[in-house]
Amino acid sequence: MFIFLIYYGLPAHARPTILILGDSLSAGYGLQANESWVSLLQEKLKKENLDYAVINGSVSGATSADGLQALPNLLKTYQPQVLVAALGCNDGLRGNSLILLRNNLAEIIKMALAKDIKVLLIGFQIPSNYGKAYTEGFAKVYTELSDKYEVLLVPFMLQGFATNLAYFQGDHVHPTAAAQPLILDNIWPYLNKLIIK
Repeated sequence: MFIFLIYYGLPAHARPTILILGDSLSAGYGLQANESWVSLLQEKLKKENLDYAVINGSVSGATSADGLQALPNLLKTYQPQVLVAALGCNDGLRGNSLILLRNNLAEIIKMALAKDIKVLLIGFQIPSNYGKAYTEGFAKVYTELSDKYEVLLVPFMLQGFATNLAYFQGDHVHPTAAAQPLILDNIWPYLNKLIIK
């Protein structure tokens, strides 16, 4: 696993920390290091004079199970104040059990809340060709978890451009550099509510 630490100003250990736990959509697959929405987030925090370190614990190909397995060590190492949980795409694309997806995400949320870490859950949607029952059930996992654990939910990470191929790389799966500010625009209004000013 590769962990990217992006910071300015004070040493990272002396500053409040935001941990991003995601997959290739947050790891910056196919992008330059400074182009991903996570890098843009750190720049935005700096411009807003919010002295937070951003730890990117995202790994391309990660499922919710992978994130759950990695989380205890990440929490122990970085002791974040905020966790952004952006997992599930790979579960959905593989047609994995929605029960397992729900359980894994629930454990991630509970693990963070038990340490008084604020949680932002990032929602995803999958293509309709997976069948109505599965696609609707997949989306409901996120809303139900948000309601049950009373955590903020970004309804859909790719809201506003998911069907526009101009914003995707040649694989039609991973967003381009031009899409990264749009992703941050979808996330920031929710994340901003969890940041101590």
